[in-house]
Amino acid sequence: MRANVGTVDRVLRIAGGLALMALAATGTVGLLGYVGIVPLLTGVFRFCPAYSLLGMNTCPLKER
Repeated sequence: MRANVGTVDRVLRIAGGLALMALAATGTVGLLGYVGIVPLLTGVFRFCPAYSLLGMNTCPLKER
């Protein structure tokens, strides 16, 4: 798996995922908020399967 998530995208995914999970933990948005694990994991691992399918890449680094 090559990294396809850039730095800004990564920070937004991690922050959004944590926020959704925190809201779910406090009961504000219900159990569906635990879907926040998906953006959290894609941010942590710097790989998004949807980006691969769509041919997108926000990571400025190119593998050699």
